[in-house]
Amino acid sequence: MTAFFTPDRRDLRESLRRERSALDGLAAGARFSRWDGSQQIPDLAAEEILDAVADDVMAEGDIGEALRRLMDRGWRSDDTTRPDLAGLQDLLDRLRERRREVTERHRLGDVFADVRRELDEIVDTERAGIERRLDEAARNGSAESGSSGESGSSGDSASSGESGSSGDLDPSEQAALRRMLRETAGRRLERLESLPQDVGARIRGLEEYDFLEPTARQRFDDLVERLRSTMLDRYVEGMSDALKSMTPESLSSTREMVRDLNQLLQERLAGGDPDPSEFLSKWGAYFPGAQSLDDVIEQLADRMAAMQSLLRSMSPDQRAELQSMMDALLRDDRLRWDLAQLAATLDQLVPGGLGERVRFSGDEPLGLEGALEQLDALQRLDGLEASIAGVEQVGDLADVDRNEVRELLGDESVRDLDALDDLAPRLEEAGYLTRDGDRLELTPKGTRRIGQKVLDDLFAKLRRDAFGGHRVDRAGRGGEREETSKAYEFGDSFQLDLRATLANAMAREENAPGRRTGPGVSLDPGDFAVYRTEELTRTSTVLLVDMSRSMLLRGCFVAAKKVAIALNTLIRTQFPRDDLAVIGFAYYAREIRSDSLAELTWHGYEYGTNLQHGLMLARRFLARSHGGNKEIVVITDGEPTAHFEDGQVEFSYPPTRRTIQETLREVVRCTKEGITINTFMLERSRALADFVALVTRLNRGRAFYATPERLGEYVLVDFVSRRTKHVA
Repeated sequence: MTAFFTPDRRDLRESLRRERSALDGLAAGARFSRWDGSQQIPDLAAEEILDAVADDVMAEGDIGEALRRLMDRGWRSDDTTRPDLAGLQDLLDRLRERRREVTERHRLGDVFADVRRELDEIVDTERAGIERRLDEAARNGSAESGSSGESGSSGDSASSGESGSSGDLDPSEQAALRRMLRETAGRRLERLESLPQDVGARIRGLEEYDFLEPTARQRFDDLVERLRSTMLDRYVEGMSDALKSMTPESLSSTREMVRDLNQLLQERLAGGDPDPSEFLSKWGAYFPGAQSLDDVIEQLADRMAAMQSLLRSMSPDQRAELQSMMDALLRDDRLRWDLAQLAATLDQLVPGGLGERVRFSGDEPLGLEGALEQLDALQRLDGLEASIAGVEQVGDLADVDRNEVRELLGDESVRDLDALDDLAPRLEEAGYLTRDGDRLELTPKGTRRIGQKVLDDLFAKLRRDAFGGHRVDRAGRGGEREETSKAYEFGDSFQLDLRATLANAMAREENAPGRRTGPGVSLDPGDFAVYRTEELTRTSTVLLVDMSRSMLLRGCFVAAKKVAIALNTLIRTQFPRDDLAVIGFAYYAREIRSDSLAELTWHGYEYGTNLQHGLMLARRFLARSHGGNKEIVVITDGEPTAHFEDGQVEFSYPPTRRTIQETLREVVRCTKEGITINTFMLERSRALADFVALVTRLNRGRAFYATPERLGEYVLVDFVSRRTKHVA
């Protein structure tokens, strides 16, 4: 066999030049700027998501719950150039911080100060109008008196809007008119001065007062309408509009609606299930979008919570003044009673009551409308917090109102919420996750990925701790490649060492008589060199995992489970010809499928450590395998306390001599069949150490003590070091 190898340096230089040019163009097109929060963040890759939940899946065995907990805590980046992904707990913290800002900024002092100030301004406007008219009348009277020769009088003129002139009257009539105007103005001023400071009583007094100044009347009407809208619409939408005219018909209709509503709520409170269809067909305009009684109750609670919270946050005097104002705005005793009953019934129907006391501790005073506005905001914050805290499954995130999140927390929180909602779909798209109804399950691809993550973590610890194994300097026909090479022989794995092969050919041609000239290198079969490789044998391993109750209580079960996952991944990916079985044992032993290891959970309140049954099943599995080495790895935290006898499990703690003897007989059977038993003890008890000493003496295996945190390191070091055999 002859071959020619002709390298072309010009092609190589041209290829390098093109690559350098491409890299220079990429660098020239790159732009760097300081992070300001507006840049788009690349979404988490499916692999990053699965790596983030790997440990959780190992501990609990449920990918859905693992994703739920990832959503709770968020994702923290190890790369300082990538921002973290906020979790639901971060969003809840933002809501609580927003609530704290509201309560620590404002102060609930005299909530009626703004209403009282506006009423005072209205009274001042009316008083100024009256005094202005008195001044005008006095000036007109003085002018008329001067023209007729009279002096010393200070009579009033007719009020604005009157027709005619006092000049048409004789002097006595003019004096009587001025006297009447002064008396009327005096009575008006006296009524204004006698208005009480209580807001409700002041409103009632001004409603009965006949304003002389149009501007004052308009301001008062606007204030009353605004207060009615602020207060009454917090019971039922549109109530203020319905009561605006205050006609007997509108009052009768509103009273009927409130009575019908009270009847429905009383039935529900008594445990019944009233049909609201007739009520909604008649009064549905007050409850837009409501389809059921629950919808009506929800709307009522949303509207009335802030008012009830305000009442609970007020002092007794303030509550009395607020009630007085409500009475003045309603002006109907029957409707006042019905609304009070409505609030009391709803307070009993709503879990936790309707509204809660809020303690404002800031410096910025709140008026009535401002207080209700801030209490509304706090109520919305509480509602959003309950919505986020109520997320129990991955799919529940879709029910969280994005508009509410945007208004209360901003666009960034909406992006975080959408990113959390996208975790499961990304895993599905990547083939790591599948759905069975509402249940999420790992695919085989997802299980392998999690296993690889656990394996990488364990080997990363091994590299840091400088564990290693000794190799024998003999070459084999296959397996792991070494850096040295040898002449090719028939049957060798053809892992060509090109440098050594060319060197052999060039040396041969240099020494050959009449050597060939011209481009290229001539290759002969004897020139070929291949890399040396390690000879590897097949290994059959059974991992016996103690699943008794004590393993869970001592925190050993998760560590043992990680080892099973890591060994399974190691064999499937790097040693595919090897065999591995995982057997769990407690009261009795059972084999565990490798594809279900990631979601394996500790079930039941199971007593017993039936190692005898575990060794029996392991021996049967190894008898069917064809590996050159047969090994059992036992992970346990206690000596055997159960064994099979006459087809029944015999359990005793402390263990009986019979249990120990039957377990050791199974050890002897394993030894006769060439099976090595290596034991990893997770507890330093004297009884366990004595038992394991007997096992190692009979089997000539090895025994190790390991903490749960370092169990994986010890198991994997032993497996890998014994996995590499003689080099031929």
